Amino acid sequence: MPSHSGLLTIMERAARKAAPRLRRDFNEVQQLQVSRKGTADFVTMADQRAEQTLYEELSRARPDWGFLMEERGLIAGDPTKPRFVIDPLDGTSNFIHGIPHFAISIAVETPLPSGKTELTTALVYQPLTDESFWAEKGRGAWLQDARLRVSARRDLTEALIATGVPYAGHGDITKWSRIFGAIAPEVAGIRRFGSAALDLAWVAAGRYDGFWENDLEPWDVAAGMLLVREAGGFVTDYRGGDKPIERREMLAANDGLHTRLHKLVAGALRNA
Repeated sequence: MPSHSGLLTIMERAARKAAPRLRRDFNEVQQLQVSRKGTADFVTMADQRAEQTLYEELSRARPDWGFLMEERGLIAGDPTKPRFVIDPLDGTSNFIHGIPHFAISIAVETPLPSGKTELTTALVYQPLTDESFWAEKGRGAWLQDARLRVSARRDLTEALIATGVPYAGHGDITKWSRIFGAIAPEVAGIRRFGSAALDLAWVAAGRYDGFWENDLEPWDVAAGMLLVREAGGFVTDYRGGDKPIERREMLAANDGLHTRLHKLVAGALRNA
C-alpha cells in the first residue's frame, strides 16, 4: 500500500473535513442558498463554506504558502514557496440540481529555479462516493491504495471521450462544434458529465479514454492534469504544446489516442 507524503496527508485531511458539510448541503439542495455570480454561473454557500474550511486547514499547516482559489481568487504567499490551487466544489451546477457528480480539487504548484512552476501534488476527492484520486510527481497516480493507469486502448472507434460543452455566457460554441464534428464520427461515444476535475481523474483511472475542453480555469484542471500524467497519459494544449493552462486548452489521453485526437482537433481548427 502506498504511503502518503506529509503534504498529501494534510490535503486529504482538509478535503475530508470539508466533505461532510457538502454532503449535508447536497441532501438539502432545495433549501440551499443560491446567488448568481454571472450568467448561468452559480456560486452557492456550499462553495464558500467548503473553500473556507480548506483554506483554514491548509493555511494552518503551511502558513507561508500562497493560494489560488475559485471563490477568493489569489492570496499571495512567500513567492519562493509552493501554492495551493483549489476548487472547493467542481461541478456546482450538478450540485445545485441534485446531480451526484462533483468533487473537491486541490493541487500544489511549486516554483522552479527557472522562474516557471510545476505541479507536484494533486488530490481530487468525490465526497459522495468517498473516492480519493491522488498523485505526487514521480510516485504515480492512485485511487485510495490502487495504482492508476490510463486506458490502453489504441483504436478510436473503441474510445469513450469526455468533454465540456459551452453554455450561456461561457465558451466558444463555434470552436467546440468544429472539434466535436471532427471527433464524434471517429469514436465510440462522447460524454459531458459536468466536472472537469472528475473527467481528468477518470481519464487517469482508464474510465474515459480521453478528454478535451477549452476556457477552463487553473483550479478546474490543475489536480487532474497531474493525475493523468502520473497515470502514464499525456496532457497538452490543442497545438500539442505544454501550455494547456496558459492557453486554456486541454487535451488528455494515452499516448496513442492523444496523437490521433490531436490530429483531429488541429485539423478542425485549421479548417475553420
